[in-house]
Amino acid sequence: MTPMIRKLVFGFAGLALLVFSGISFYQSRRLKEPVVVSDGVTQVVRLSKYFSGVEGTANDCNMYILEGKEPGATFCILGGTHPEEPAGRLAAWIFAENAVLQKGRLIVVLSANRSATTVTRVGGAYPPEFSIPTSWGEQGFRMGDRWSNPLDQWPDPEVYIHYPSGQYLAYVDVRNLNRCWPGRPNGTLTERTTYAFMEMIRKEKVDIVIDLHEAELQYPVISTIVSHEKAQDLAAIVSMTLTDMEGFKMGMEFSPKNLHGLSHREIGDFSDAAGLLFEAPEPFLDATRGKTNTEQLLTGKDDFVVRAGQHGLLFEKIDANGWPIDKRVGRHTSAVLQTMVSWTEMHPDKPMVCDSIPRYADVVARGLGQYLRNPALAKPGRIWYE
Repeated sequence: MTPMIRKLVFGFAGLALLVFSGISFYQSRRLKEPVVVSDGVTQVVRLSKYFSGVEGTANDCNMYILEGKEPGATFCILGGTHPEEPAGRLAAWIFAENAVLQKGRLIVVLSANRSATTVTRVGGAYPPEFSIPTSWGEQGFRMGDRWSNPLDQWPDPEVYIHYPSGQYLAYVDVRNLNRCWPGRPNGTLTERTTYAFMEMIRKEKVDIVIDLHEAELQYPVISTIVSHEKAQDLAAIVSMTLTDMEGFKMGMEFSPKNLHGLSHREIGDFSDAAGLLFEAPEPFLDATRGKTNTEQLLTGKDDFVVRAGQHGLLFEKIDANGWPIDKRVGRHTSAVLQTMVSWTEMHPDKPMVCDSIPRYADVVARGLGQYLRNPALAKPGRIWYE
């Protein structure tokens, strides 16, 4: 093969790789995720209803509002703050597709940082999407990243200075939704997004905001509730009840007063609401993990992470059974439901009562897919897309 032909072969191979990868990125960014809303959903609004600064952007997400037959408290569930932590997003999905409120109001967000659902971590070899098996087939979901897509917000600064605290944070966290609270109206897309959520929280008089997350097992803040001081009594009761009654450990930690940008800190400081953040274990995120694929994501099984645990490098237990997605989602549904129950016991004059949501044991026994609804059977006007 002559040098010229060799150059042409490599040139065409590179061009083919560019074309096929471009098609893959394009399809992943535009993958439609159907949501068959529960009969309890009374309206679906866009985030831009509360702040026009996000209108027309990738982060002008859907908000699913459920209203009970009787008045009560107003809760908000945030899924998709970090879309690479899918259990939080899928737990919120179960609420949007199944919940029926008897008392109070519930605002469910599935893609709090929708931009971050349209990209995966550079160099992380993440799968662009994954599927959950159901009785009617499989439902596909975008995988996502921890940060907003650079296509939507660029460039990153050399140093990210958090507003309004002035605290210096890692430069890339300027695109991290959970480092940009409470936001500002003239800031970056991510800052404008949290500002819009703060406007919603204030205008809707939200009492409790629950931010659903997952964490690597090498991270100390795991299997826990992180609570603003406004809700520390509530969080403590929820933690003890879940650990005692639900069959899984759930700790409780205080939101650091001097670490800024996080939802559980800034929501409590800049509104009348209290912020809670729930963390479930996700071996997929660990630095010591093996092959990064959809099987590892969904089964939570990884021999490398198990070996790390044997050497005392983890803050959560893991064995050959792993941490399957059903367990991780079930932890979140039980934690949210128990928060509602404990809140109602503490505030009988302002109750929050939600039906038709499975707890941990139900999700583990039946599987997450049993609670995803078939888009083909959706009634007119009851299907939305993320």
